[in-house]
This record gives sequence, C-alpha cells and structure tokens, in this order.
Amino acid sequence: MIREQGLSVSQVCKDLELTDSAVRSWLKQFGEEAAGRPGVGKPLTPEQQRIRQLEAENQQLKSDNALLKKASAFFAREMK
Repeated sequence: MIREQGLSVSQVCKDLELTDSAVRSWLKQFGEEAAGRPGVGKPLTPEQQRIRQLEAENQQLKSDNALLKKASAFFAREMK
C-alpha cells in the first residue's frame, strides 16, 4: 500500500491497526530483498527459496505467453 498506492506509513498503521515499527521493518525487509540482498531477520528456508524462484519463473512465463499471444494475433492479421 505504501509503495504501490503512495500511502504514508502512519496512514497504513492507522488503517490496518499495526505498529509503526512493524511496518517500517517490513518496508526495510522488502527493500533489501528487492535489491537482491538477503535483508534482515531469519534467512529463508530452502523450500521458501524454491517457492520464490518458482513464483518468479511462473511470472516470467506468463509474461512470455502474453507476448506470444499478441505476436500471434498480429501475424494472423497481417496474413489476411
């Protein structure tokens, strides 16, 4: 909500009844992981790492599939 919707930390804390420190900690963790660093806190288990890897691969495949569908539709129109 903070990153995507531009809400303030205090607004999110108020809306979701969370503590300021928890939200700031999550933001820090998110930023570290987004930058490719391990972040803070407990390291991910091998299963969690594999899930993240598979989720990223799944997202890439969905993106590739959407691109191929668009290209297929484009070339189908060109052949008519």
